[in-house]
Amino acid sequence: MSDWIVRLIEQSGYLGVAFLMFLETVFPPLPSEVIMSVAGVAAGQGKLGYVGVVAAGTTGAMLGNILWYLGARALGIQRLEPIIHRWGRWITMSWAEVKRAERWFGLHGTFFVFLGRLLPTVRSLVSIPAGLLKMSFRRFLLASTLGTVIWTAVLAGAGYKLGENY
Repeated sequence: MSDWIVRLIEQSGYLGVAFLMFLETVFPPLPSEVIMSVAGVAAGQGKLGYVGVVAAGTTGAMLGNILWYLGARALGIQRLEPIIHRWGRWITMSWAEVKRAERWFGLHGTFFVFLGRLLPTVRSLVSIPAGLLKMSFRRFLLASTLGTVIWTAVLAGAGYKLGENY
């Protein structure tokens, strides 16, 4: 898989980085750790610019984050209720737990979205509760963008250092 990522970034540059990060957000098994590190190596070797790599990675990831947020917002928490009542025991979730999570998210949602963007696996899924629970789009966008910029910058920075010394 990493050979495909390397080739796409070499051939498509920033657009390839953005496309791969979009795919990574929508389809979590694609590892952002590999994508952004490879793009950082290219920047460290002078093939791409570091700021451009971070901007492209952030843009692609944010497009995916917004897609998940809008999809979950369109579904809405009320449409989830019959599913939880019917199959909640199989997914080990009760409606009371959902309501408790909704209250908690109302208090800590912005920080949860920000922090979630810095945690592997969680970073791809945190848009769903934000959308389901109708978090303000502005707060979602701000928290998501800040967390995503940090994540992509750290990974690209590690790759950049490697590329400088490779």
